[in-house]
Amino acid sequence: MSTRKSTEQIGPQGDEEGRSRLWGPYLSERQWGTVREDYSDNGDAWAYFPHDHARSRAYRWGEDGLGGICDDKQRLCFALALWNGRDPILKERAFGLTNGEGNHGEDVKEYYFYLDSTPSHSYMRYLYKYPQAEYPYNDLVATNQQRGRGDFEYELLDTGLFDDDRYFDVSVEYAKAAHDDVLIRVTVDNRGPDEATVHVLPTLWFRNTWSWSEGAGGAELAGSTDKPRISVGGSPRGTVAITAAHHELGSYDLRFGDSVPLLFTENETNNERLFGSPSASPYVKDGIGRHVVNGEIEAVNPAQEGTKAAAHWTLTLPPGGSTTLRMRLAPTGAQLSLAHDFDSVFDTRISEADGFYDALAPERASDDERRVMRQAFAGMLWSKQYYYFDLETWLAEHGLAPWSLPRGGTRNREWFHMVSDDIISMPDKWEYPWFAAWDLAFHATALAMVDVRFAKEQLELLTRDSYLHPNGQLPAYEWNFSDVNPPVHAWAAYFVYTMEENTTGHGDREFLERTFQKLLTNFTWWVNRKDPTERNVFQGGFLGLDNIGVFDRSAPLPTGGQLEQADGTAWMALYCQGMLQIALELVEHNPAYEDLVLKFVEHYLWISAAMDRVGDLDDGMWDEEDGFYYDVLRMPDGQAVRLKVRSMVGLLPLCASTVFRPSQLAKVSGLRERLHRFATRHPSLSATLASASAGSAGGPRLLSVMDEKKLLRVLERLLSEDEFLGPHGIRALSRHHAEHPYTFWVDGRQHQVGYVPAESDSGMFGGNSNWRGPVWFPVNTLVIRALLNLYGFYGDDLTVECPSGSGVRMTLYEVAEEISRRLGATFLRGPDGRRPVYGGQEKFQNDPHWRDLISFHEYFHGDNGAGIGAAHQTGWTGLVALLMMLFGRLEPRDFLADPGEETS
Repeated sequence: MSTRKSTEQIGPQGDEEGRSRLWGPYLSERQWGTVREDYSDNGDAWAYFPHDHARSRAYRWGEDGLGGICDDKQRLCFALALWNGRDPILKERAFGLTNGEGNHGEDVKEYYFYLDSTPSHSYMRYLYKYPQAEYPYNDLVATNQQRGRGDFEYELLDTGLFDDDRYFDVSVEYAKAAHDDVLIRVTVDNRGPDEATVHVLPTLWFRNTWSWSEGAGGAELAGSTDKPRISVGGSPRGTVAITAAHHELGSYDLRFGDSVPLLFTENETNNERLFGSPSASPYVKDGIGRHVVNGEIEAVNPAQEGTKAAAHWTLTLPPGGSTTLRMRLAPTGAQLSLAHDFDSVFDTRISEADGFYDALAPERASDDERRVMRQAFAGMLWSKQYYYFDLETWLAEHGLAPWSLPRGGTRNREWFHMVSDDIISMPDKWEYPWFAAWDLAFHATALAMVDVRFAKEQLELLTRDSYLHPNGQLPAYEWNFSDVNPPVHAWAAYFVYTMEENTTGHGDREFLERTFQKLLTNFTWWVNRKDPTERNVFQGGFLGLDNIGVFDRSAPLPTGGQLEQADGTAWMALYCQGMLQIALELVEHNPAYEDLVLKFVEHYLWISAAMDRVGDLDDGMWDEEDGFYYDVLRMPDGQAVRLKVRSMVGLLPLCASTVFRPSQLAKVSGLRERLHRFATRHPSLSATLASASAGSAGGPRLLSVMDEKKLLRVLERLLSEDEFLGPHGIRALSRHHAEHPYTFWVDGRQHQVGYVPAESDSGMFGGNSNWRGPVWFPVNTLVIRALLNLYGFYGDDLTVECPSGSGVRMTLYEVAEEISRRLGATFLRGPDGRRPVYGGQEKFQNDPHWRDLISFHEYFHGDNGAGIGAAHQTGWTGLVALLMMLFGRLEPRDFLADPGEETS
């Protein structure tokens, strides 16, 4: 008998040892088409392992499923499979278009929603909408391929599949009675006008760790000799069960309340179907699907054993009818049945979840705001995924060794040291089922509101030796770990630290110090690798901003020369400020950090000055005539051209603004004298140093790339509704470029950037990225942070017109609050009862079974707020919950630096 925790001890946030996190929503929604599964010669991951292969081909590195869970090492997986009697295949995973199939890049073509989750996953709820007519796989691909970039995407609702409500709502709920005892409730509702039948197959399987299929040859590579087994299990009181035995995880029973047929097969590749060669077993991965859909009786194992098994319910529901299936996944031998406190556990867990989120929400939050916040956090918590990728093994399987010379096009060949074997917060488990460095930092800041321990773990993750490159680089993202994401880890780490300190009264200095020490290595990498001219002007490449620029910033420039990036340099100024804040926190307990405080002050001053003074005064990033920052194209002959695209690139210098309270600065003896000596030795930096020294004697200090004059000019553009300020947040590109696109000619070829409020009109970065107009939450959040910091320094003395030209004057706090309000309104039902995020999708706007299901998209239409891009990128769009919490709980005075605070 295992040691068990009582119902009361699990709770929303889990036990102190973290055992409650053994089981969670760590199953991906798409493993096919990923880099990990790509063993092609040309690096075309989508084509090498397409959706059509997924039902028949064992994965090498992970698993996927519908609304599923698994243990924290993804040894044993559970998920739903469905069949409506008409589809050509069993619905075991979400379907979507690959990059080459859609007119706007890859996109999931399903409707599913994360409705609830506690941090410990003590209670979770997921909803999937399953059509009763045949799923239009071919129609979705063919129609989208016929459409151009200027056309709308062809979505599942457009097919008429949900007309007359002919679909099933399939709700999956999980409640934990103990850390290893998971109760499962599946409710199926027939929303249609007629009787309808659906096959429901809760499926349990082991990730294939014992062998894998190399490809067309079907060669089997030896794996673990301890092959797990699933078989018919004994169970109390005559209930049906299957038993899954694993040499590491132990033995678990999945128990069913009804007498239900059980189907068994192996999680092995069907080589015969895919490659025309013999399979390792007559019972293969798609055996259950072939048995149910095609009637192939022999496709499942009559001995009722294997590594994959399912119960098979056939449910016929009247119009409006509903039924509920009950299951329990618990260690073998535990004396528990489905009857034992099943409903009471669910009632307790739901009550705890309600209490947890009620206490978290601001008192003055509306019911609709509470709904948006709760679903935002649910999406972030559901987007945890077990991510396994051993680069040395993967590269060896591609014929590369650590000591071999670089050859061919195999990606990530510089990352032999890297081993990922962790639960990681993903941007979107279908569209982006892999981590990205800056995404992860933004996720952590929002997740800290509900699970600060997990947030800290995520920030430390990429700084571990198994991730951080020996040269100091953080891995960017799976498609190319060597690409460069904006360096926001220091800011995020300090934010999470202060959030925990303000909430609990105790800041985790050990976490802060560990992170700081590793980030020192990364900061050095930036200075050594991304400042090639050694003038404190940085060239990070695409820096997450994809196709916002005139050129692909990750590729060699068509003009030759170099691109001196306003955003790259501003990111480094923000990096300096973040490291400075951390060093000031650590120096209080360790004077050895004094030199590092001074190091980052001086780094910041050099970088800030470089943004104005690159070579001659007239070719810096600041354009005095326009009152804006631009990238500078440095030609091979040394001549410079400002690329006058008014974009987020030129707004990011605003974000490099941090206020330091007198009590912080007092921790470093001699700081004032050191700054004075620095100014004396470098009089050309005196203007920047004045920014650092402004304010009353003994008052707060501001580090900002912009002095007040420049700040006001940039804010005038930022807050103009004809430029950046949209009805639902700050646009990535100025609306000015709608009528005045920026054009640059190179060798007779035109390169142009125009304002596009919705999907991208550029094929850059595969065509699935758009920074040419839509609203993005992460950079909006950094703009809001900057405004709050600046308010902390200027207080109520500085006001600006918002919107520009309106005659309405606001403090910078009120401006930040207004931008946050516009962002939040994207999801909230307006006076007309409509949610802007749904755009013109009437089903979502009006249907009672759809209108409160919130989709947290990757980005949002710059003019009307409609959701665009990845439909489940709660990762960074979940920041909306953080903003609602922030402005719902705090007052302007909470952001003011106390000017009366004494300094030593």
